[in-house]
Amino acid sequence: MIGVIANGADQEVAREFFELFKTPWEFYRPGQPYEVVLCAAEVPIEVAAKLVLVYSGRKTRFDDEQNIFIGHQICEFRILAYKDTQLPIYGSTVSFHREGTALLAHHESGECAAFFGQVGGSAFVRIGYDLFAEIRALLTTGQPPAQAHIPTLELHIALLRLWILGCGIPVEEIPPVPEGYRFIACLTHDVDHPFLRKHKWDHTSIGFLFRTVVLWFWDLIGGRTTLQNVVTNWVATLKLPFIHLGLAKDFWSDFDERYAAAEQGLPSTFFVIPFEGRKGIGIEGAAPKRRAAGYGARDVAGIIRRLRNTGHEVCLHGIDAWCDPEKAREEIEEILRLTGTAEIGVRMHWLYQNGQTASVLDQAGADYDSTAGYGVTVGYRAGSTQAFKPFGADRLLELPMHAMDTALFYLSYLGLNHREAMERLAPMFESATRFGGCMTINWHDRSLAPERLWGRSYGEILAELRKRDPWFATAGDAVAWFRKRRGARFVTAAGEPGKAQVARPGADCARELPGLRLRTYQPRTIGEFEWPSVEDYIDQPLEEVGAGVPALRER
Repeated sequence: MIGVIANGADQEVAREFFELFKTPWEFYRPGQPYEVVLCAAEVPIEVAAKLVLVYSGRKTRFDDEQNIFIGHQICEFRILAYKDTQLPIYGSTVSFHREGTALLAHHESGECAAFFGQVGGSAFVRIGYDLFAEIRALLTTGQPPAQAHIPTLELHIALLRLWILGCGIPVEEIPPVPEGYRFIACLTHDVDHPFLRKHKWDHTSIGFLFRTVVLWFWDLIGGRTTLQNVVTNWVATLKLPFIHLGLAKDFWSDFDERYAAAEQGLPSTFFVIPFEGRKGIGIEGAAPKRRAAGYGARDVAGIIRRLRNTGHEVCLHGIDAWCDPEKAREEIEEILRLTGTAEIGVRMHWLYQNGQTASVLDQAGADYDSTAGYGVTVGYRAGSTQAFKPFGADRLLELPMHAMDTALFYLSYLGLNHREAMERLAPMFESATRFGGCMTINWHDRSLAPERLWGRSYGEILAELRKRDPWFATAGDAVAWFRKRRGARFVTAAGEPGKAQVARPGADCARELPGLRLRTYQPRTIGEFEWPSVEDYIDQPLEEVGAGVPALRER
């Protein structure tokens, strides 16, 4: 059991952090025995534990008591490092005058940023940053694109686990890994332009012609397209007048069939715009005119029915749902009217959101949001592979989006070719396998058709995912599984202060979901700090863990 000492303002952050690092913990109670005490505030004089972890980006009373000499305090972005692993820190950090191997060091200067020590029969680790301030920043502001490739929040969890194990203490947790799988894969599709015929000399049709008639040469020599695709796009361009006259098939309108062929029975989630011609509210004033869609959900009612009948999920691609509760309800109701489902997720068009979006969507009845991601790059905006509850939300969960096709290939963003795109995604596949959680892909409705023709890359992404044995789930099912995991609890064992046992989640979900697992890490020799491998832990299906504790339910 970890006893956690946090300032009052950080307690909601601590609660969310320990939903992501699902291990036995409670807020510190004086007089209670703990194997580990995590201090993110001043350390009480009477605290006693086998291990005390002290996080602070400034000098503390603990430093004075233990004669710890503080070096520099830096109140700006820094990169810390443990061996080859880099850890971005967005708040204040301090360095320490220490000899020997540091548990963390400043990447540029090499100064010590965390170290291990022993006093009497107890151990301590002093870490020179504020853990919960970092977690708050990740789950609110998020990471800048330059650090998008680093799953920073997952590394905070991994380092905390590493330090506990390296002090000779075992770790039990319920990892973000569905029983029988290695992680979750979510295939999602933003439906922005389902009909080419609806675009007559607007920015969409002009962009189509520019890329097929003008840009093709530069794409070809840059390796972003093939000669076969160039010819396919020329033929598509010649068909354009006949599509508008109704004499040729609109090759954007069969996106559901294209994805059915590519995904071969895998479930996926489609985010549909509710109303045609609404540009909505922008981040600063009115949104640009080109944000308005050339269709509304009722125009694709038949496609929605087909998708629902074949096991796919259809959700809201919101216009003003990010900032206006009334419009959020109107947009949600429009989609629910066509899907007939009781629950709905949201991803905002153009990824619009602000600090109030989670609360607005929560009030409007959304089950989850999947807007937290980048439009200009790929990676971990929240630093995490896991669904989390945004601050200010009562029930809504946020399922991060990790990789979007336009961010990879558009020249105004990363501008990669196929090989470069797969190289950029390769570490993300590895992170999903290492940390669990979910990898969420967003491939737009028209991206398999002319003029984009990004089907080769999408097919290779699916192949890479398949060989890593994930649970392919709709976004809604993935969120339901994370909600199930949040419903499990470690509770204090009767008559054994400082010990915990598992209370399993209640079976209040109508979906068929994979189970949970209990993972037990074996401790290392004190002072041995090495990343644990699969040989260092034992997994047990949670359903097989002793049933001495009643099931709990989460709203």
